[in-house]
Amino acid sequence: MTEFIRRRTKNAKNDILSGLTVALALVPEAVAFAFVAGVDPLVGLYAAFMIGLITSIFGGRPGMISGATGALAVVMVALVAKGNAMGAPGEQLGLYYLFATVILMGIIQMLAGIFKLGKFVRLIPHPVMMGFVNGLAIVIFLSQLGMFRDANGDWFSGSQLWIMVGLVVLTMAIMFGLPKITKKLPEALLAILVVSAIVIFGNLDVATVGSFIRDGGGEGLKGGLPTFQWDIFNKVPFNLETLKFIGPYALILAAIGLIESLMTLNLIDDLTETRGNSNRECLAQGGANIVTGLFGGMGGCAMIGQSLINIKGGGRGRLSGIVAALALLAFILFASGLIEQVPIAALVGVMFMVVIGTFAWSSFRIMNKIPKSDLFVLFLVSALTVIFDLAIAVIAGVIVSALVFSWENAKRIRARKRMKDDGTKVYEIWGPLFFGSISAFNEKFDAKNDPENVEIDFVEARISDHSAIEAIFNLVEKYEAEGKHITLKHLSEDCKVLLYKASPKFKHVIVEAVDDPRYHLAANPEDFPKPLSEYKL
Repeated sequence: MTEFIRRRTKNAKNDILSGLTVALALVPEAVAFAFVAGVDPLVGLYAAFMIGLITSIFGGRPGMISGATGALAVVMVALVAKGNAMGAPGEQLGLYYLFATVILMGIIQMLAGIFKLGKFVRLIPHPVMMGFVNGLAIVIFLSQLGMFRDANGDWFSGSQLWIMVGLVVLTMAIMFGLPKITKKLPEALLAILVVSAIVIFGNLDVATVGSFIRDGGGEGLKGGLPTFQWDIFNKVPFNLETLKFIGPYALILAAIGLIESLMTLNLIDDLTETRGNSNRECLAQGGANIVTGLFGGMGGCAMIGQSLINIKGGGRGRLSGIVAALALLAFILFASGLIEQVPIAALVGVMFMVVIGTFAWSSFRIMNKIPKSDLFVLFLVSALTVIFDLAIAVIAGVIVSALVFSWENAKRIRARKRMKDDGTKVYEIWGPLFFGSISAFNEKFDAKNDPENVEIDFVEARISDHSAIEAIFNLVEKYEAEGKHITLKHLSEDCKVLLYKASPKFKHVIVEAVDDPRYHLAANPEDFPKPLSEYKL
């Protein structure tokens, strides 16, 4: 028992300190995303607390941080606006439609976990992963540039700009230099504390977390515990019309949330050289979104920036995420005044260091070493992540990669032709037979001019899909229409099952009792005086 406790708590200090750093970084992010979605800052903060706590305890990736995210907030804008338009002025009906949508989103995500759909993240190619990382780093960088504007949207200038830049650079310098001196102190947390002390004791007039919230229209961080939203059931009619309205939004949000979470999980797996559980993460994300919808949160998913802050800060276990969530709640309840004094410049500096650590700089080094198609996918995913969102970028990248793979494999179909002594023409097929290679496959045959007997040997080929079945069926019919005898040989068992299910005609065309020539032993029988079964092969 003591060994179990020791093993579980050996990284406790790093987890706690890293969790506190993450909590500080979560505040402006959650507030900003709430403003993007058009809801009160507390809705974003509650989401960050509830989703962060539940996924840290039950999720499939210890050390990963979840909360309100910009990718989801962008989709929520239209939902909230349309919902508000359906109610009376000031009723905030859009907010309750948002809560209902988040609950449905969570149900969809849990179903993905139950049906073990999380494993499909393995189908994401490496160029897509690199493009996602690079695009996300650019998105994080661009989002931080907005912090260099005042409440009117004008860029900082003069001393205001130079003080902001100086504090950002100082934060980055501390984070860069401290690990070279000692790795026992959390560089991000220490950098935030040092820069905050300089601002407070130096009485510098700079943007802080408090001014950021007030400039956005909020009244501050002060709030209570999240409460159950009974008004969801009173204000949102649970009927088919509501489902038609919120269903598409819930589906999009669920897809974006799962893709972002599972790709972040993969990234952290690579960084920590451990393996998370994708299906468990789907279940945890879904459950967290159901709870946050019922208790007044805006929903969320894994946060790449905060997750990387946590990992770089030494956070490896579930404790780091739990501490981050509970510290965030404590800030809301008890320490709102202190947190509001933290300069935005310190948090921007932390995020800039995250950008540097996130971007796959190796992608420049390998540009001339990888296929041009992979390079195109990498740039495409990066660009789409910046222009649209993560879900569109990843789906587009996977589709393009799949099409490139299909095209390359379609060119590999081969047919070696030879004649037997009895005048039978043999076509030995090599390569995969699927929708992409059907055209090339059909071009190999000449039914009109071939002899009376034709064999098609599939010893080095596989029938992969319905298009391949149709192609073979049409080929058989073409030869039979010419009055010629055709047979199919050396089909694998699974391929034969496919053809037999497709048409009874194949029962008369496929030759069953044929040995696979690949398994014949090239040896002299005299070398084996005993039966082969007696030899240990």
